[in-house]
Amino acid sequence: MAQLRLTMAIFLAALGAADPARADVAGPKPFGKTTEGVMIEEYILSNKNGVVVRLITRGAAIAELHVPDKSGKLADVVLGFDNVADYESDKNQYFGCTTGRYANRIAKGKFTIDGNTYQVATNNGPNHLHGGITRSLDKVAWKAETLPKDNAVRFSYSSPDGEEGYPGKLDLTVTYTLTDKNEVRIDYTATTNKATPVNLTNHSYFNLSGAGTPSVLEHELTLDAKEVTPADDTLIPTGKLDAVAGTPLDFTKATKLGARIAALIATQYKGYDHNFVLSKREATPTFAAKLRDPNSGRVMTVLTTQPGIQVYTGNYLMGQQGKGGKAFPKQSAVCLETHHFPDAINQKGFPDVILRPGATYRQTCIYAFSAE
Repeated sequence: MAQLRLTMAIFLAALGAADPARADVAGPKPFGKTTEGVMIEEYILSNKNGVVVRLITRGAAIAELHVPDKSGKLADVVLGFDNVADYESDKNQYFGCTTGRYANRIAKGKFTIDGNTYQVATNNGPNHLHGGITRSLDKVAWKAETLPKDNAVRFSYSSPDGEEGYPGKLDLTVTYTLTDKNEVRIDYTATTNKATPVNLTNHSYFNLSGAGTPSVLEHELTLDAKEVTPADDTLIPTGKLDAVAGTPLDFTKATKLGARIAALIATQYKGYDHNFVLSKREATPTFAAKLRDPNSGRVMTVLTTQPGIQVYTGNYLMGQQGKGGKAFPKQSAVCLETHHFPDAINQKGFPDVILRPGATYRQTCIYAFSAE
């Protein structure tokens, strides 16, 4: 414990943070260069409780997130890498990044707006996934600025008209704020000059026992969701809403992720990889989920303004080596991605995802940490 705090103090001091036990924002510091020679920077947020968030400009991503357990011991609870090369490699399965322009899937990579049909990449079987191949939001270098009064870092990126096949110039910001209530707040904004679909989320993989712990299946999950959007064999929603009651998808009461996952392994989902329909949707962030690790006592509560949450149990993790040489095996972490529904651009009954000129896309997700 003492060694961890000493290491963290030295790390933060090198970035210009005088005291890791107070609210502070530090950076930029070079994280490394991409294969194209672009320098990726890192920023550090810390609060008076010792919580530390490390952010990088590649993908406006969370690279580390250190939170205390029931005895005050800190652990990094998100998957990630120590260098840019690994983030650019096939080992990176959207670790910690801002995902879009359209998070999740679009059927056959095709959609129509105002009579105009657009084709985007089909990079997940026959479908489009997470914004594309080379210039999706997780792969570009964002600009960043510190907001010391708010203990925040704001990332910005301007996606040109036609990037990855999407219509319209899209100007985006993603702001990470760390509060002394141990909340990591993520605020998204976007504006456009042409009607375009927008669906943004954060794709962090969480293991509240610490990144690299072999399994997340003992974690208990509670969801404020009584319905799910069932999907076809390629994970495109059918357009229906199915009740979760009496199925392995019922997390209305705290249930271990591994308690019923066996029933899903042989299906197209390979485990949990489902979009849940949140019962409440408000202009201010509202309770969506609670994840609890009985071993460490760490709890993560998720609040959002979004209508859905994707629960993904890392079914395609492959034991790749991550931070500190730790391996990330299958189902060793879970993503809780707050967003609009998959393929909503092609599903008339789903909440609208089209952003038009003159309007501003605004969404918020909060990951709040505590210990029991």
